[in-house]
Amino acid sequence: MKGTFIGELEELILLTAAALNEEAYGVAIVAEIKETTGREMNIGAIHTVLRRLEDKGFLKSRLGGATNERGGRRKRIYTLTHAGQATLDQSYEIRSALYKRIRPSMS
Repeated sequence: MKGTFIGELEELILLTAAALNEEAYGVAIVAEIKETTGREMNIGAIHTVLRRLEDKGFLKSRLGGATNERGGRRKRIYTLTHAGQATLDQSYEIRSALYKRIRPSMS
């Protein structure tokens, strides 16, 4: 496994892939990010990050079945690994700990 630290975009894509479960492939991830965050994402950028997350050992992929709607092309489905889950858990813990340290607003 390469580096264990992930950036904001990597975290967002990793979280989205985990949430989509068996439907986590490039186009579905782009659509889910847009629906959830309102961010427009380039499919090429998504594929680059997916490959990087797979190289780090946080995702694994497999080819799904061919479909007529895709002109017979197969989808590459991404699945969260144990290392990916551990990374997300660590990120959540760090963010939560920092958030709890923020003083309540003076209203």
